[in-house]
Amino acid sequence: MKPDILIVEDEPGIADTLQYALRTDGFEPHWVATGEAALARQREAPAALLILDVGLPDLNGFEVFKRLRDFSDVPVVFLTARADEIDRVVGLELGADDYVAKPFSPRELVARLRTILRRASRTPVAAATPVLPFAVDEGRRQIRFYGQLLDLSRYEYGLLKTLIERPGHVYSRDTLLDKVWDERSDSLDRTVDAHVKTLRAKLKQVAPQLEPIRTHRGSGYALAEDLPPSP
Repeated sequence: MKPDILIVEDEPGIADTLQYALRTDGFEPHWVATGEAALARQREAPAALLILDVGLPDLNGFEVFKRLRDFSDVPVVFLTARADEIDRVVGLELGADDYVAKPFSPRELVARLRTILRRASRTPVAAATPVLPFAVDEGRRQIRFYGQLLDLSRYEYGLLKTLIERPGHVYSRDTLLDKVWDERSDSLDRTVDAHVKTLRAKLKQVAPQLEPIRTHRGSGYALAEDLPPSP
């Protein structure tokens, strides 16, 4: 079956070029011109990957990405006419898989998409499925680590659950604040650091020799993918 690719681009000429390149290379492209249309389609008929223009007529591409992450972990490649370094940094720190500036080579873009899809296929994502050695009970809002129930605060639970859902995925502090905290404007990056510190201390009580939460300097935090089946 051909992978579905959703193109979110308001310029018909660019959308046509992308559709032709993708169709020629064995993909099944679909095109929408607005962020709202992209969110609606992804809910109704999820694509395998999104090519998301930053400068859309209704919503900023970054805002579309944030709203998309409320219900989908689909890989996203940002597309933009702006070459500013800050745009690239913001896009990647939000958690996008890649970033391409216009003008671009369609063949190079297609090659990047294939790489991203191969990587995604090797990374199972199951938000509701416990990831050993963690077991998440969403109904009780509890998490066990190697069978031991952790005494977690509300935000410690949300933070650890988010990391567990995608082992190895590096979450920026801003992304964690948006996902876990209710009042984003009242929270600072140091809030995330403080909660990670207390989480690490509670995990150390169960498995002192392990480091389940890894720090990626300048990027954020990720759950280790190489935790053993027993401590």
